[in-house]
Amino acid sequence: MATISTRSKTSPDPAGQRIDETGTLIRDGGAFALRRDSGGLYLLELQRVPVDHVEKRVRIVGTLLRDDLVSVDGVAAA
Repeated sequence: MATISTRSKTSPDPAGQRIDETGTLIRDGGAFALRRDSGGLYLLELQRVPVDHVEKRVRIVGTLLRDDLVSVDGVAAA
């Protein structure tokens, strides 16, 4: 699944920004993604695979690596 960045070239780099979001955890090929409640999609870099949360509403906390990729510190049911 491809994602298209809507960030303009004059927007500040989001890397390093803390994220606290809710949405639905989905599989995206061999990876995982968050279909955000606020719209859009984040690809997730996970230390452990939360298979019990797939296709369920979750809350993720982490750090943006780029505008569509989050290094996740934690995943919990929302």
